[in-house]
Order: sequence, then C-alpha cells, then structure tokens
Amino acid sequence: VQLQASGGGLVQPGGSLRLSCAASGIIFSRNSMAWYRQAPGKQRERVALITTGGGINYADSLRGRFTISRDNAKNTVYLQMNSLKPEDTAVYYCNTWTPNMDYWGQGTQVTVSS
Repeated sequence: VQLQASGGGLVQPGGSLRLSCAASGIIFSRNSMAWYRQAPGKQRERVALITTGGGINYADSLRGRFTISRDNAKNTVYLQMNSLKPEDTAVYYCNTWTPNMDYWGQGTQVTVSS
C-alpha cells in the first residue's frame, strides 16, 4: 500500500491550500480515508475522515474551514483548507487502515506564515 501526499507549501494567513493523497495497492473505494496532522512538539491529531459511503467527520476546531472529499475514480482523497491560520502549520498525513494494519503516507508540510 502506498499513500502519496502532495500539495503542501508556504501560505500566508487567510490563504488556502488543497492537499491530495493518491492511494495504490488497495481497493480505494472500499477504504475509509483520513487526514492527520502533527505540529512540532505536539501529538498527531486527526483532522478529518471520510468513509466509503461518503460519511464525514471533522475535528471540532476545524469544522467550517477544512473540507475532505474523495474521488474513487482517481483513488485520491483531498483536503481543502481555507482561512488558514499559523496554528495550522504542521506536517499533514493521509491514512487508511484495515483490521490488521494502519497505513500512512510520507506527509506534506504546510506552513502558514506571513
């Protein structure tokens, strides 16, 4: 299983970014997908999750600014991030899982700074 995240970068406060995560080695449509992030010195936290049926869950503090979506035809999950704040600075990881294994992408750095 490979999860290839992309789309990170440096953005000013108030700006937007869209992260992508391309998955291979799984039947994508049968897997729930999630985005996590980890800021320096902090624990990894889940940002958003999307199920196979399109059910979505967000971290309470991010609801309204971030949007997760998936394109099963492209085996890709997205994270649209708007109104970015300096505290959103972190490495963002995509994740999926089976009953026996967690799979992680390599992470993409998002830096929000003026």
